[in-house]
Amino acid sequence: MRATLLALATSLTFATAETAAAQSAAKPMADMSGMTMPASAAKTGKGTGAIMAIDPKAATVSIRHQPIAALGWPAMTMTFKATPGSLLKDLKVGQKIGFDVNAGSGLPEVTAIRKP
Repeated sequence: MRATLLALATSLTFATAETAAAQSAAKPMADMSGMTMPASAAKTGKGTGAIMAIDPKAATVSIRHQPIAALGWPAMTMTFKATPGSLLKDLKVGQKIGFDVNAGSGLPEVTAIRKP
């Protein structure tokens, strides 16, 4: 019995030492510069609507838009980040527009505005 316990303890000691050596030889998580991570697919769509509010300092625009089928969005009023902010130049509350939207992570972005 004593010999069996001694053999088991010795095996565990070597297995633990091998694992620790392998971990210390591995790159730290912070050094992942060589890895390419898959980009999440950006969801984009085109919409039409009317401008409800403009905030040039925050570069945001609120739009009451029709359904956007490509994104599965019903008609609603929502605030978008304008990218670039210069898209907001010469726009007026109440104006009807067409727009392109990127609904990636965070606040959805308007990336183009068309004036009919």
